[in-house]
Amino acid sequence: MAPISRQEIPQEILKELGGIHRISFPPQGQTSDVAIIDAGKGLFVLKRAKGEQYAEWLRREAFVLECLSPTALRVPKVYQFVQRQDERDGVQSWLLMECLLGVPIRQILTRERDPVARSRLLFEFGKSLREIHATPCPDQLKSDRKWLDRMLEQAEYNLIHYQVDGTAALLEKLKNNRPADVGQTLIHGDSTVDNFLVHEGRISGIIDWSGGAHGDPRYDVSLAIRPDPGIFQSAQDHDAFFDGYGEKIITDEEYEYFADGLYDFF
Repeated sequence: MAPISRQEIPQEILKELGGIHRISFPPQGQTSDVAIIDAGKGLFVLKRAKGEQYAEWLRREAFVLECLSPTALRVPKVYQFVQRQDERDGVQSWLLMECLLGVPIRQILTRERDPVARSRLLFEFGKSLREIHATPCPDQLKSDRKWLDRMLEQAEYNLIHYQVDGTAALLEKLKNNRPADVGQTLIHGDSTVDNFLVHEGRISGIIDWSGGAHGDPRYDVSLAIRPDPGIFQSAQDHDAFFDGYGEKIITDEEYEYFADGLYDFF
């Protein structure tokens, strides 16, 4: 993804900033450009997404964050959302929001070797995810249709229209081997170690909410515990996370369905 330049920022957002002092660029995601802006009115995060799929995801993130603003969850405040057509890139979405303190939990866990410190942090991670699932889901995020029905339908659309890791054979398997229904809760929808921020040893914020929905909490748990180099590759890591969460709500088969199956289409 290309860095955001001052000249590209929409005028509506520039007015909100009150003058730019400095722009820095954290590690970029795959779906949007991200800038941290030190401006006249404070410190902000600005995200830009290009193209139909990613622009829609960013629009959805802005909507979800607005829905969650009355809750006690540590999510960024939305200041401005702009969507427009660009002659070269097509539709673009811009989201200006609060800059939360902290770094992704991944950055801490990949270098932390003290087992006590690791367990404490993973406990906090599990506890924060449980707080999401215990938060009453805003009515605006609820649907008359089951979450998994909608996700499988979207997975098929993504397979046809976009480049995804999943295959037609995998999608057919997912359709024919659905896990048993469980109670739906508020879910994050992309609850990886990249999207929970840590400051002074505590979870300080939760970001990237485009997948927020009234859905299956097992999906969140599965994505949270996906193994990475140095992360969730030991029983101790899993035990600390589930101690924080309060219980283990997934089987190995359900983990495979969500983390190694459904997620491949998103």
